[in-house]
Parts: sequence; structure tokens; C-alpha cells
Amino acid sequence: MNIVALHDAPQFAGQVTDWLWQEFGESLPRDFFASIIAHSQTPGQLPLTFVLLEGERLLGTVGLWRCDLISRQDLFPWLAALYVDESARGKGLAGLLQQRVIDCAREMGFSELHLYSACRDFYERFGWQYIGDGLDYPNTTVHLYRFTL
Repeated sequence: MNIVALHDAPQFAGQVTDWLWQEFGESLPRDFFASIIAHSQTPGQLPLTFVLLEGERLLGTVGLWRCDLISRQDLFPWLAALYVDESARGKGLAGLLQQRVIDCAREMGFSELHLYSACRDFYERFGWQYIGDGLDYPNTTVHLYRFTL
């Protein structure tokens, strides 16, 4: 298995866009997610998207973004859009993807990383600290986490 920046494997951009739209899209158009992916193709600049590959098979994706929660723009940067293909779940791949973003954020000189999630008791297993709740659009309470680098 190998985790690479999407700009080094652009043939997977369409599949990553579809995953994000299907998993996180709710009422947003696919073009919204296509724009995020298109703008994450510049090496060394945020946003960045990573993909987890097994040979030529795409297993998962994750992003390092400037902002993932509009109501908390004071927090920066964010681990965002973590997704593992259903057929590959339960194998520790989410932890590998998180570690890649943690390593990248550290290499870029950041001292902490943030994320939000609707679920509890998942990210704590990977060392994330719950820091409170936040508000996602339009009116959904989410849980905020911090990882000190």
C-alpha cells in the first residue's frame, strides 16, 4: 500500500470527487467537490488531497485543508474528508491516512491540526483530543478535535 498526493496520481481525481460527493454531499452539487479536488493539485500548497493505493486500486482518501468548518475559521489547518472504500474498511487504513496528514502538517511547520466529525469515540483512538462542539451548516452540531503535532 502506498499513500501519495493526488497531484501525483491525477487519474483518481474523478473517483475521489464522487466519493466525497456521495459521502459528504447531502445537498451540495458534485461540482462543489470537483472544485475542491481541482484546487488541491498544487504541490506544497493547501488544500492537499492524498490517496491510498494498493497497486492501481484506490482504497481511500484524506485532505489537509485550510478550513473545513465555516463557523470555526479560527482553527487551522484541518484534516478533512477522510474516506475509506467500504470494501477496505476494518483494516486500519483510516489510521494510515490520518498519519499521512499529521506527518505532512508537521513537515509544513504547523503545531496543531483540527477536524470535525458527527461521530464520537473514533478519532480519540488515534490520539485526537475532543475540544468541544461546533456548528455545521445549516444547523448541525458536530464534534471538534485537535491533534498536537
